[in-house]
Formats: sequence, structure tokens, C-alpha cells
Amino acid sequence: MALPRFATAPRRAALAASGWVALAATALPGGSPLRWIPVLAFVGLAPGLALLTPRPTGPRPGTRLEVLALAAPLSLSLATLTATGLFLADAFSTGVFLGILAAFVTVVALLPGVPLPAALPGAGEPEPAGSAGPAFRFRTRGRGEKR
Repeated sequence: MALPRFATAPRRAALAASGWVALAATALPGGSPLRWIPVLAFVGLAPGLALLTPRPTGPRPGTRLEVLALAAPLSLSLATLTATGLFLADAFSTGVFLGILAAFVTVVALLPGVPLPAALPGAGEPEPAGSAGPAFRFRTRGRGEKR
């Protein structure tokens, strides 16, 4: 059974808009869940999803799980690098931090997605019985070498 193809353009547009929504949410009162939930979701997932969402065709079954598994660590790594750079430049503020990440996600949403190994043709298919075996070979010891 073939999986339906997902329209990636609306998803990429939603990712691009999510950063600006998170930035606008910072104008709400400090303890409001309407403020921290969009910001947390954006910083934790959006940069990674923007980088990893394949563009040309719908995802293969293994790709969705792979994207979700990689999106959060990649997003948090980018957020950490951005925050560290802003702290070193003595320019950190929530607005600047979210603005830089939102601009990054907007630009990346316009670019083609990174091809994931599970998205490539033939991924996850077992090797034929007569295949060459592992990608590496053990080296045999020469004459006179001790273990």
C-alpha cells in the first residue's frame, strides 16, 4: 500500500511562519503558556525540521521517524550555537535570539531539504545472499608479527 504524498510547501511555509509567531508570542505576559509553548516548540523543533524535511517527494515510512529523531538535537544544537555567539558578542536578548533563529528557519525553508539515508531508493532493503559482506575487511597479519 502506497503512502499518500504530503504537500511539503505548506509544511515549509508553516515552519517559516512558526519562528515569527514565536517571536510575536514574546509580547505576551511572562508566565503565560501562550508565550512559552510556541517559543519552546519553535526552538526545540523548527530549525531541525526545516533542515531535515525532504522536499521533492513524500517521505518514505522510515524517514518520518528519522526526521523526528534528528530534529530536536539538531535544533537544540543550532540554538546553543546561536545563544553562545550572542553571549560572546554581549548582544543576547530573547528578541534577537528568536529573530536570528526565525530568519534562519525562513531561509532554510526556501532551500531544498537534506536527503536523508532512509529517503534514498533502496534504503532498508536487505542485502542479497551472495553480496560482498561487510564494507570492511579484517587485515591478516604478515610474517613475523605477534599478536
